Amino acid sequence: MAFKTRITEMLEIEHPIVQGGMQSVGYAELASAVSNAGGLGILTALTQPSPQALREEIERCRAMTDKPFGVNMTVFPTINAPDYSAYAQAIIDGGVKIVETAGTQAVREIWDMLKPHGVTILHKCTAVRHALSAERAGCDIISIDGFECAGHPGEDDIPGLILIPAAADKVKIPLLASGGFGDGRGLVAALSLGADGINMGTRFCATVEAPIHDNVKQAYIDNDERGSFLIFRNFKNTARVGKSAVSEEVVRRLAQPDAKFEDVLPLVAGAAGRELLQTGDLSKGVFWAGMVQGLIHDIPTCQQLIDRIIDEAAEIVDGRLATMRA
Repeated sequence: MAFKTRITEMLEIEHPIVQGGMQSVGYAELASAVSNAGGLGILTALTQPSPQALREEIERCRAMTDKPFGVNMTVFPTINAPDYSAYAQAIIDGGVKIVETAGTQAVREIWDMLKPHGVTILHKCTAVRHALSAERAGCDIISIDGFECAGHPGEDDIPGLILIPAAADKVKIPLLASGGFGDGRGLVAALSLGADGINMGTRFCATVEAPIHDNVKQAYIDNDERGSFLIFRNFKNTARVGKSAVSEEVVRRLAQPDAKFEDVLPLVAGAAGRELLQTGDLSKGVFWAGMVQGLIHDIPTCQQLIDRIIDEAAEIVDGRLATMRA
């Protein structure tokens, strides 16, 4: 069974399943595997050390799949900001036609660069008001990111069961449901709530092709639905990370009176996280992880995972739900 939605039609993909852009994970190996399996794979622009390296990664991915894939560009305030415009130009030069964006309103300057080149903009939001603002500004697809997600869930703490239909009631452009998705039940639920597809990050980390150490993949299996912490709430920049000895220490330090970001900087630095993903040494830093860890019990290939999700979803629609009709 195939699920035809506005997402599959707009992105020209077989299944309404998108791989989120993830720092230090969104390389060609994973993106091409997701695309080859019928979903939409996403490279992560800022994982690459330079715009030229991104151009090369785009070409490497194109050599590994003849299916559509996209690139993620996330714009956040930072002390040493990368040259976002140069990365956007690399995307244009690479002929990529789908870009996932996230971050501050400054990302709209990137949209202004990309849109004249026929690029479809898929923007990630954690609130309905932000989704409506992005829609008015001209983005093409909204990825509405619930409280369950890994990474930055925003400050409103609205779970997907409420956030997705609330967005679907107001947003007119195609909608992806993000945060907490990992199986066919989630896909059917998302479609029932008004979304046109799902965006998965953590679940794709626990696949054969994800370019991270097996120890990290095993951590996703070992953790359950309670296996994550919210950090940086003090600074109104909330982030959800996997439960580990290091993230427990981050939580402890930030719970102290007058805690400062500098108190945890060595533990949460991007370089430390990259080392963790590459070496599998969980003492080196923190790793992004969502509540969906409670639904992760194996390490399939991307093809096996997507096939399983579609088969499960079809069985629910044609089987279990059909038998419930009076």
